[in-house]
Amino acid sequence: MVDLTPEDLIPLPDSADLMFLPERQAMGRGRDGQPCTLQGRAVSAILPAGYTRTYLPAFARDRKASMLPLYGYTAVALYREQLWAAAIYTDENRKWDPARYNTRSLKKKIRQVKKDLPGNRIVSHLARCSLEWHCCTAQNLFYRRWEAGIPASPACNADCLGCISRQPAECCPSPQQRITFRPTAEEIAAAGVYHLANAPEAIVSFGPGCEGEPSLAADTIAEGIRQIRSKTAKGQINMNSNAGYTNGVKRIIDAGLDSLRVSIISARPESYQAYYRGRYSFDDVKASIAYALDRSVYVSLNLLYFPGFNDRQEEIASWQAFLRELPVPMIQIRNLNLDPDVFLARMPKASSETVGTRTFLQSLMDSRPGLVIGSFSHYQKT
Repeated sequence: MVDLTPEDLIPLPDSADLMFLPERQAMGRGRDGQPCTLQGRAVSAILPAGYTRTYLPAFARDRKASMLPLYGYTAVALYREQLWAAAIYTDENRKWDPARYNTRSLKKKIRQVKKDLPGNRIVSHLARCSLEWHCCTAQNLFYRRWEAGIPASPACNADCLGCISRQPAECCPSPQQRITFRPTAEEIAAAGVYHLANAPEAIVSFGPGCEGEPSLAADTIAEGIRQIRSKTAKGQINMNSNAGYTNGVKRIIDAGLDSLRVSIISARPESYQAYYRGRYSFDDVKASIAYALDRSVYVSLNLLYFPGFNDRQEEIASWQAFLRELPVPMIQIRNLNLDPDVFLARMPKASSETVGTRTFLQSLMDSRPGLVIGSFSHYQKT
């Protein structure tokens, strides 16, 4: 257990949520300075996008406690009659401010896009994502702005511990449902052209959270990209991928992909595999990234961050070697949404001390001069 200082805390962001941790008691220190349980349940902050947590909430887990839902649990404190969170501000989140989503006009906008693209199953799926699961990337298609997701693959080649679209029945429920059909290239192209040709700073992204691994639908996506680019040169075509199926990634890149965001948790193969449990190797991921960099595709890493794990010294050493070999221009830090006890029980045990989130991030920037640290895909002007 770590004693927080005022320097470790920021005022709880307006759009953050507070959440009780059921079957878990809050912890503190007694008068003797030793850790002890407190009366009442533990409490956590759930941060909005753009903020990176630096410490986990301290709690004592009941012996038969259920697994926590898939959220990014953050230490929260009451200090001088104000709520504070253990976090840092990682990226400007104007576009992803919750106040910009779920507006009264959303249903009307969905009806309009369905009228403009009749019978397009992608539109119908994203409409459900927008209204039932309140997905911001899905809603952007209907608001006709910024980054919009285009799911294309119900299949996946990994079995991630924290997968947000498919979990075992005995686990906590997934926060959204995976796509159940395989869109055609024509459906992909219609949605892509509709968005890219009209939205400001438009991005269409394959691989949103409601699908599996998009590169497994490489032939369809590649044909969809070619059809999009035959009708508009506007905007940016992105793919969010685990990059484990290198042949599929290559076909999509060769079709005209502009940017690639690779989901990753560690540059150590044993740590990587413990989380992704993929039917591919970490070398396959590196080969995909190298191919993309060689062809001037803008590559960012979607780094799943868990304080006390990523900031271990052995993890940092592996990142330093990785960035020397594959000098990606950007790393997007994302809070890993997973029960802390479940995660730590599955990952390799620590062999060194932790150095803290700020030191970890600084080590990444020192290893790769010019590296951008953020939280979102940034529109790349061409």
